[in-house]
Amino acid sequence: MILKRVNTVLSALVVLAGFWFGLNFLLDGDTAAAGFGITPWPTDEGTGYFIVKAVRDFAYALTALVLLLLGHRKALGWVVLADAIIPIGDGIAVLTHGGTAAYALAVHGTAAVLVLLTGVLLLVEQRVTARR
Repeated sequence: MILKRVNTVLSALVVLAGFWFGLNFLLDGDTAAAGFGITPWPTDEGTGYFIVKAVRDFAYALTALVLLLLGHRKALGWVVLADAIIPIGDGIAVLTHGGTAAYALAVHGTAAVLVLLTGVLLLVEQRVTARR
């Protein structure tokens, strides 16, 4: 029961993080971009990427939210594991486009570890529940 509560909280954080990052890029792209780790971030026509990033983050947050609300926890675990590709890719983008390794690991690496941990814990929860 404790594992299920912890997983629910972690899953909710994954959802909230997606909405938070999406809203930041949608409403204040320049400020959000400054915290992403790539300098210089696109300007002028390149700022269209802010909307792309916002929509991407909303999409993964909505997908996880739907599965969480419907109680499809095993599917949620697999989706959250798949979503870990997002912070991993973001970290690679920072590393290959002028950002520092320390920043890429501290921000995007930490996010990837937390998302992976959440996905694994959701799947472990299903195995524990199935054994009972």
